[in-house]
Amino acid sequence: MGGGYGRRVTDTQPAEVYTHGHHDSVLRSHRWRTAENSAAYLLPALQPGQTLLDVGCGPGNLTVDLAARVAPGRVVGIDRSAAVLDLARAEAASAGAGNVEFRTGDAYALPFEDGSVDVAHAHQVLQHLGDPVAALRELRRVTRPGGVVAVRDADYAGMTWFPASPVLDEWLALYHEVTQANGAEADAGRRLHSWALAAGFDPDALVVTAGVWCYASAEDRTWWADLWAERCVASDFARQAVAHGLADEVALEELAAGWREWGAAPDGWFAVLHGEVLARV
Repeated sequence: MGGGYGRRVTDTQPAEVYTHGHHDSVLRSHRWRTAENSAAYLLPALQPGQTLLDVGCGPGNLTVDLAARVAPGRVVGIDRSAAVLDLARAEAASAGAGNVEFRTGDAYALPFEDGSVDVAHAHQVLQHLGDPVAALRELRRVTRPGGVVAVRDADYAGMTWFPASPVLDEWLALYHEVTQANGAEADAGRRLHSWALAAGFDPDALVVTAGVWCYASAEDRTWWADLWAERCVASDFARQAVAHGLADEVALEELAAGWREWGAAPDGWFAVLHGEVLARV
């Protein structure tokens, strides 16, 4: 996932809402992402010298990692949030990634000419958009013939964990309710194939796969549980849950406690299912 994404605003169409926001609990999750754990399906298609566009780049860690794979090719990260792009620029500078630049931009109106990039990539973006098919068309527009569009999104209904936790069941139900109120699709992963076909990609030019993040070690469980415990009380997700009248602060504190209880279980296990599509243009 990335960061923020824009939508054209009309008199009847409000601006889209990024469910997670940019609280530190969200950014810590974004900074964990690497090319290996978040874009392995794309890596065989990357070559030195390619131009790569990363839409919804957030704090830039994944962008910088991908930039190393296409260097000396040019990489541009796009995000709606100017503040998070400052973090991305600092990340690129720290990594010595001189082939990366970051710009504010809109997933529906990318600031690029037709057929101007070799790779258009979006990680954890389409799940936050009200019109993911339009965004896929835009990714295809800016990608040259023979290039690739690569998208990967979590599927919240496909997430699973052990031991059983009624509180995490409540968390998942609330997350679906909040994203629905935001006009987004939490179960995007299973829909990526369908969306790509609706966007006009050649069915014979699609490679459709699935990927998983798994948190089972004591360190990983604690990290993942603490992230979500914080998100349940301090992130934009929490504020939106209250604003939509879907939860109050007491309920959110109970969700946070449930996450920490799960994280403390010595046999705890959590898997995040992702859909992945690699589309040749």
